Amino acid sequence: MEEKLTIVVVGASRGIGKEIVNRLASNSSYTILALSRNLDRMQNNFSSFKNVKCFSFDLSKNDVREQASHIFNSFKSIDILINNAGKLINKPFVELTSSDLSECYQVNAIGVMQTVQAALPKMEQAHIVNISTIGGFQGSVKFPGLTAYSTSKAAVVSFTELFAEEYKDTAIKMNCLCLGAAQTEMLEEAFPGYEAPISAMKMAEYVVDFALNADQWMNGKIIPLSLSTP
Repeated sequence: MEEKLTIVVVGASRGIGKEIVNRLASNSSYTILALSRNLDRMQNNFSSFKNVKCFSFDLSKNDVREQASHIFNSFKSIDILINNAGKLINKPFVELTSSDLSECYQVNAIGVMQTVQAALPKMEQAHIVNISTIGGFQGSVKFPGLTAYSTSKAAVVSFTELFAEEYKDTAIKMNCLCLGAAQTEMLEEAFPGYEAPISAMKMAEYVVDFALNADQWMNGKIIPLSLSTP
């Protein structure tokens, strides 16, 4: 008998997030909560899955914790949370505005923490997977124009380690995947014309397996996952 799990995927409307939901939804014993600003796109993407529930969710707002709590309150528990959403700004450093920096940090770091805060009351034994970027991994190759994006994603790396320490005596585990290039809309925005060595579907395959199983062996770990640079 397969385990019944409630799994939240934030940033589910396109790219790797969409493929994560598709892969999880093939198991009818899972209930998947798909969260994104683009509700219509998600409903179109996942209309064939009875076990996918789609919710409008905007990490750029100041009420992320309240938004998430309102969604999560309808469910008894949350077993897995995948924080996959991301905000990309590709702009020379000296041209970055206060708004640019604030938007990236709100979506990529602050919103992630606030989502976790909302999920915790629904968690007993759970695995939280934060999706960062190889550009936020210390010692990796860095690229001009991605200061706001990469530094805000690096904040998620630090958050993962801090959370794991604070919650080490519980059954709630948190790990972070720093993803390299996969063929997505966001990659095309960052590196126009670049062809990634791996598809969004293939990257999602790893993320799903990691989310379902890795908490048995690790907590607070930062895993670089890249075939290439970028």
